[in-house]
Amino acid sequence: MEAGTNLNKILKELPTGVKVVAVSKTRTPSEILDLYTSGHRMMGENKVQELMEKKDKLPGDIQWHMVGHLQSNKVKYIAPFISLIHSVDSLKIIRTVNKEANRNNRVIDCLLQVHIATEESKFGFSEEELLELLRNFEPGDYPGVRLRGLMGMATFTGNEDLIRREFRNLARIFRELRESGLVSDDFNELSMGMSGDYGIAVEEGSTIVRIGSLIFGERDY
Repeated sequence: MEAGTNLNKILKELPTGVKVVAVSKTRTPSEILDLYTSGHRMMGENKVQELMEKKDKLPGDIQWHMVGHLQSNKVKYIAPFISLIHSVDSLKIIRTVNKEANRNNRVIDCLLQVHIATEESKFGFSEEELLELLRNFEPGDYPGVRLRGLMGMATFTGNEDLIRREFRNLARIFRELRESGLVSDDFNELSMGMSGDYGIAVEEGSTIVRIGSLIFGERDY
């Protein structure tokens, strides 16, 4: 139950209302089940294949979150059950999620991923691309998609000032969108912060943090 103890420590530090997605990539079903037994239900995976291999070995009431880069040809596998997709980074993905949600008679909650880091390797919309998308987004055209907010990943660095600036910038974009009339009242989640930087993310307004190693321990690759 070490994972449950670790999670409880984190939860005690967090402001009320901030949600924790326990990122279970590379973890075994039994490790995830240990955390589940402690009462936690929100789990996150980076890869569709790994998620599918684990899902059927674990209880059906786990709320699975897709937190890694999502390819459009993999959406069909997770569409029947996924709780929240954090990493929607193109109109193509939105169209695919809508199509697969409609096939499954579901509305799928999605976050739009914004590129805020200095690293080119990270995915996501630029601020300009995001505004362009939302100005032209008609919810009636995508009945299977509910846009719930934004997600971003800070630069992987020890420079806390840079991390804070990046999170603060994403929080500004989120706030301005909510005030703009371009999004609905459901657009109220800001997913930012992982094991190394979630404290800064929460100070800057994150509503969802994605934490793996601080809960499960360091990974054995």
